[in-house]
Amino acid sequence: MPANYGYLIDPGIKGLLASCGVRRADVLRRAGLPEDLLNQPTVRIPTKQFFAFAQAIEDTADDPLFAIRFVQAMSAEWFSPTVFSALCSPNLTVAVTRLARFQPLLSPVRLEVETSHAGLLVTYDWLESAIRPPQFLICIHALFLVKLARMGTRHEVCAAAVTLPGIPQEREAYEAFMGCRIRRGDRLSVAFRSEDARRPFLTNNSAMWDIFEPLLRNRLADLEGSASFEARTRAVLLEALPSGQVSVDAVARRLAVSSRTLQRRLREEGTSFKAVVRETRENLSLHYLTQTHLTSSEIAYLLGFEEPNSFFRAFHDWTGTTPEAQRQSLQAAV
Repeated sequence: MPANYGYLIDPGIKGLLASCGVRRADVLRRAGLPEDLLNQPTVRIPTKQFFAFAQAIEDTADDPLFAIRFVQAMSAEWFSPTVFSALCSPNLTVAVTRLARFQPLLSPVRLEVETSHAGLLVTYDWLESAIRPPQFLICIHALFLVKLARMGTRHEVCAAAVTLPGIPQEREAYEAFMGCRIRRGDRLSVAFRSEDARRPFLTNNSAMWDIFEPLLRNRLADLEGSASFEARTRAVLLEALPSGQVSVDAVARRLAVSSRTLQRRLREEGTSFKAVVRETRENLSLHYLTQTHLTSSEIAYLLGFEEPNSFFRAFHDWTGTTPEAQRQSLQAAV
């Protein structure tokens, strides 16, 4: 599914923020979002604004334990239909499978669900890989799965293993909440023991699931159909850049439109094909420099440049520095 087509912010976030003592007006102002945003019946914002909103919550709270307090404040009446439908599941395995199916309604992340005799493993992949998600948002996803298991089973379920791209401040408190040590890794993942993955949910309600499931399918279909041409172009570029097939004609063919139509639609959205290519390459280059050990020459190839010097010149135009200098600067800031 294309990234950056817009994600729903559930109205229940107002109650959660209030319960945690955070003024939503301060959050919205800090994120550069309209102050009446959360009063609208349907709130859908693109990835960059979604991440900015999450970062603004963290910055406004100014508390390294805020992600824990935020998740602890969650209760069923504040949940969206997506999450409430998970609580209607017979057990955690089914609940997470349902979440994976409808996760695009909640945030720009894809869930991979693996089951085995050892238990349940849930791994997260951010759809907009060129944009680094806030640490607060990463922690929320890990903490929420444990919270969901406890709410559904009414049992103090602990995670069997947790991997995070960055270790949070007050690590011990996060480990105490989840019941296991946190390991550092490239991807967010949470594992549960087999007995906990199969433990019955006392909130199981098949009748409610039958009501929610068609609603969620319709919402997902609406969301998929609303992707902007900018988002669709970026999604194609993420796959096509390594092959070098990034001309406007090549991308237009993959989108099943003429190059003239593609350029016109992008103009209507306030951008251009050249700008989308540049922004996608720039964001991806920063992602590769911070998240991988690829050399600058390898990154140049993955971005579709014919030779490394073209990448070096372009990168200098974007950032005013060299790829390796930027890598050192970004890594030092992590």
